[in-house]
Amino acid sequence: MNRILIVEDEAVIRRALGRLLEHEGYRVAEADSLARAQEQCQQTCFDLVISDLRLPDGEGIIMVDHCPDTPVLIMTSYASVRSAVEAMKHGAADYIAKPFDHDEMLLCVARILKQHQLERENAQLHSQIGQAYPVEGMVGESQAMQQICKTLEKVAPTDTTVLIRGESGTGKELVARAIHKKSHRAKAPLISVNCAAIPEGLLESELFGHEKGAFTGAGQTRQGLAEAADGGTLFLDEIGELTPAAQSRLLRVLQDGEIRRVGATGSRKVDLRLLAATHRDLETMVREGGFREDLYYRLKVMEVTLPALRERREDISRLAEFLLDKACRRLKRGTIRLDPSALEAMQAHAWPGNVRELENAIERAVILADGDCIKPEHLALTPPVDKTDTANSSLEDYFRQFVLDNQAHMTETELARRLGISRKALWERRTRMGMPRPKG
Repeated sequence: MNRILIVEDEAVIRRALGRLLEHEGYRVAEADSLARAQEQCQQTCFDLVISDLRLPDGEGIIMVDHCPDTPVLIMTSYASVRSAVEAMKHGAADYIAKPFDHDEMLLCVARILKQHQLERENAQLHSQIGQAYPVEGMVGESQAMQQICKTLEKVAPTDTTVLIRGESGTGKELVARAIHKKSHRAKAPLISVNCAAIPEGLLESELFGHEKGAFTGAGQTRQGLAEAADGGTLFLDEIGELTPAAQSRLLRVLQDGEIRRVGATGSRKVDLRLLAATHRDLETMVREGGFREDLYYRLKVMEVTLPALRERREDISRLAEFLLDKACRRLKRGTIRLDPSALEAMQAHAWPGNVRELENAIERAVILADGDCIKPEHLALTPPVDKTDTANSSLEDYFRQFVLDNQAHMTETELARRLGISRKALWERRTRMGMPRPKG
């Protein structure tokens, strides 16, 4: 039952409002002055304060400062836009003019109490999430993940550039989102860009914008994604795919805080934080001339390397439960549990696609499971090459064997999905390992 404090010096109005609220089931206390109201607030926790604006010993808006965790509804016979604006600016939950309609008052009270309840529940939920997962969304109790969480807690509040490294599917974008959410830029936009997904000829225009007529097809001026991130965070995934020209423009953003649109004669100032991610060996690319050395060192101010899932097997069980709950909610399924044999199969699997592959396997299992239990067959995991030494089997060997065993009856899209990687990553590995897809 909600407790409401009415602060009103006119006894007739105070008692009439009290009876109205009590009739609706609210518990009501009354005060005829600010001093008396402040005494009552020290003794009792109220869910709402309804206060007259003009009181014998001051203005009722003072109750906002005296009860910072309690919403305050201001009522006054001095109905004016200016009074309303000043009250709201000072932090009042709402404003109502006297004489007020009873239904209007009750609707206003119910709305404020509901909103305050939602805010408290949301704060409590965030507190619980913060206790369970120090960095929101990061799941894992392994020493490697705990160390990463500690690092992110330290670096997130700063504006430092962060280079996030790790194999495909390890959760690099999740780390970027966690950093942004815990930064002072959290309320500003996070613009995520997969550099590998943008055609090379359009990369500069997409990232930095262009002026009308800058090239064929540029019918109008367009803002780039980097400019859209002004005030917030720009996350460049697969930064190793940037063209030399785009690398040069990005370097200028980091050095001078300036963006020059394609075809523009002048620059624009921007205030953004850069987060970048890659699974490629940037050091080798620098030595071979494929990546600018000065940009590399600008990016590598703070580096976070995510371990592959096979390197933190102690996290698989908790990750699986977390992802299972997520999949059940998304697919609107009831409670489903993991059979111990399914967990054993997960522990034995090589997971070349890392957490993304695990998430895909669990989602597939939730769809295929008829009952309330996931068995190994629902996961559809490919047996390892060497069943006696799965944990030590080479990832490259596993990839090679899986592709050779399945390419005859699977498309490239299906192979990539089963491995938990993108088609582009599959093509890159085939090329590096000298395994072109057979023709015919």
